[in-house]
Amino acid sequence: MASSYSPLPRIKVPIAGIASLGVLVGAWFTADGVRAQAAPPRPPAATAKADAAGRTIDPLPVSRPVNIRIPAIQVEAPLIGLGLLPDGTLDVPPGNLPQLAGWFQEGTAPGSAGTAVTAGHLDSATGPAVFYNLGALRTGNTVEVDREDGRTAVFTVDRVELVPGDAFPDARVYGQSDRPELRVITCGGAYSRTTGTYQGNTVVYARLTGVK
Repeated sequence: MASSYSPLPRIKVPIAGIASLGVLVGAWFTADGVRAQAAPPRPPAATAKADAAGRTIDPLPVSRPVNIRIPAIQVEAPLIGLGLLPDGTLDVPPGNLPQLAGWFQEGTAPGSAGTAVTAGHLDSATGPAVFYNLGALRTGNTVEVDREDGRTAVFTVDRVELVPGDAFPDARVYGQSDRPELRVITCGGAYSRTTGTYQGNTVVYARLTGVK
């Protein structure tokens, strides 16, 4: 991914008990050469509306996540901690390491009670990045997060949606929950050559359903 980013407007949202946090959405730059490839998959409207309220197991103790796996799209990637930039926006994984994913380390740890947030790049100057196929996920797919305590938190996908960057549903995406939930976020939607950004985000919503 290029070394500089061309962000869309920041959105202030409540996340992990922080009253006001700027989150960078739709801001991952991609080089023109990458756009010659086929467009990344998008979730169908039916999937976006499929909100499951299925069983969730009890939350796990807090433990740092170290790896994320999404078998349905053949993703396995290290997780690095993401903090806040000086302007209050959420940092992103390094642009020169597009196969890394990150989690908001000042918020909920995956598997613990609340809403844990993970994010990664869609593509880069050299080709698809870690979450290029995120839009191909469907309700019922699983996301596995390995933790420092040796446990693997298994999440089941309830919803996958493509949201516009200028109308980001911050309460739905980042709002806290009494049960352990996970969000996986990347860029999505139309790509603008004028701004060098995608105009939206693909968001996966999942809940804790198992432990290995």
